[in-house]
Amino acid sequence: MNLDKWRSQIVRGTLEYCILLMLDNRTYYGYELLQELSRYPIIASTESTVYPLLRRLQKENFLESSWQDSAEGLPPRKYYSLTDQGREYLNAMNKEWQNLLTAMSNLKGE
Repeated sequence: MNLDKWRSQIVRGTLEYCILLMLDNRTYYGYELLQELSRYPIIASTESTVYPLLRRLQKENFLESSWQDSAEGLPPRKYYSLTDQGREYLNAMNKEWQNLLTAMSNLKGE
């Protein structure tokens, strides 16, 4: 039994959704997204996974970004937020997620 491989597939299949959910509530900079994801071991990810995903989502017009100065005198940070198109995509994903949860509940006999 290779549970780690299965977990990896769960993360791969849901990370985009998780990031969009987070950005629906407020803006985040990249490292901040990583920190938030790390609070949940099942979806914790690395920079080499998250940053390319953010670039792709931005290229697909689901995200926009802006540079903001840091209050602590640190270098500026690139903050990400959802576009209107990103919000529509997230709404569609929410419906599909609910369909998946219903199917899983039915399969489990709940």
